[in-house]
Amino acid sequence: MTAPGPGDARLQRLVAANESIVADLDLPTVLRRIVEAALELVGARYGALGVVAPDRLGLEQFVHVGIDDDVLDLIGHLPEGKGLLGALIEDPRPIRLPHLAGDPRSVGFPPGHPPMDSFLGVPIRVRGEVYGNLYLTDSRAGQFDAEDEAIAVSLAATAGIAIHNARLYTDSGRRQQWLLASSDLTRRVLADPTSVTPALVARTVRTLAGSVAVAVLEVASAETATVTAVAGEAAESAVGAEIHPPDALHRTIATGDARAVDVFEASPGTALPVGGPAILLPLLGSPPTLLVALREPGARPFTGPELEMASTFATQVSVALELARAREDQQRMVLLEDRARIARDLHDHVIQQLFAAGMSVQGIASTIDDPDRSRVLASVVDTLDEAVRQVRTSIFQLRSARPDANSLRSLVLDVAREVAEALGFDPDVAFDGPVDAVGTGDLGADVVAVVREALTNVARHAGADTAVVRLRAGAAALTVEVADDGRGVSDPTRHSGLSNLQDRAQRRDGTCVVGPGPSGVGTLLTWTVPVA
Repeated sequence: MTAPGPGDARLQRLVAANESIVADLDLPTVLRRIVEAALELVGARYGALGVVAPDRLGLEQFVHVGIDDDVLDLIGHLPEGKGLLGALIEDPRPIRLPHLAGDPRSVGFPPGHPPMDSFLGVPIRVRGEVYGNLYLTDSRAGQFDAEDEAIAVSLAATAGIAIHNARLYTDSGRRQQWLLASSDLTRRVLADPTSVTPALVARTVRTLAGSVAVAVLEVASAETATVTAVAGEAAESAVGAEIHPPDALHRTIATGDARAVDVFEASPGTALPVGGPAILLPLLGSPPTLLVALREPGARPFTGPELEMASTFATQVSVALELARAREDQQRMVLLEDRARIARDLHDHVIQQLFAAGMSVQGIASTIDDPDRSRVLASVVDTLDEAVRQVRTSIFQLRSARPDANSLRSLVLDVAREVAEALGFDPDVAFDGPVDAVGTGDLGADVVAVVREALTNVARHAGADTAVVRLRAGAAALTVEVADDGRGVSDPTRHSGLSNLQDRAQRRDGTCVVGPGPSGVGTLLTWTVPVA
């Protein structure tokens, strides 16, 4: 049997190196193993692998073997893909040189760099595209030969397969993280729609996308977008800022497709990082909303798989939010139907029964000669009339999913709800007569202002526990009464708010009277104006 020759032994080492390279799926480990295997196979002192940047104008990564850390500190920054290294990027074909210094493309070495003489460079292709280049210097045999070049080219081919597999493995892990995150947000939004906020979605995307910041933008028009939430840098200072959105945002909204941009430009005053790579992710709903994941200027752009994962995540989150909104609408409709039923029952049954009771009491009172008992029965009738007015107000409030949100009743009830926080309690509101028909236009605006000013004065000055607002519309006049059980008003002229109410009444040939409450406690404000 013939002993294996030097070429056979070298071939065996190449096979072993190929097996070692493809055995690992961690991309940084794979890149370093490629360089180490190349050094051993061709007998070089120094080796490196440069990953070409997406714009093909330089190197994105530079993995090196053979130079000690203390020497690296003296060299400073690593090569950027200029000179001879740049020639391999522009024309990805093997370069073999006996002497680096003799080639006009060589730009020399920085201070502290170890001397290097011979050079061998070969491209590494991944699925037909140049991923990077393998650089080898200082052959221990003096210079590299054709066999060394063939070995390096063969190793580069295997490296392309290993890098592709490592990328697929890395993308698979990332895709799983995106899917788990979208499942978690979907579970949260279905359990409690209020638990998933734009800020939470932004924080999730920032972690998954490896971004320096993620902003949620509401695009109101072609000129303006508002930052509603931010995760990452400038989170607090950017919220609420208006920016002038770049055209890419509008194209994204128009098509509904996520997109990656190499440079995101927006108004510099928003405190958001600008000038770096970004992905734009549209969310379903109205107004148009975008998630913008930002990287620092000069950072690596987002890849196609990253855009695909982020787009799938945004779609699933949008669907979950839409389902939550639909469920809220459904629950709201059930509530409104229930309120409408209650209002209908009150109108059809309770009010009729109160009317019947009042008429019966009036009939009984007309047959009694005793004046005291007649007065008692008359007061019962008044109480029943007041109960009818209150029930009518309650019916209106129950129905105030409001077909007419601008009616005077609706506006007055809105004011009562607004001032309730300052009062510390909900004021009672009652209506008597055709209030909505009479209180239209400017008169309705005056009435709303009167109610707001009167209740605000109660909150500021009265120290009251209760307040009652009553609007009464008749054929000749519209009256607003606001009563409270507070400390009373000793000098009405000292309150500028009351002067405003009096001015509004006088402009309409009406009156505004402030005095003690009905039982001598608190204050009663009566604002009356004539109606045509």
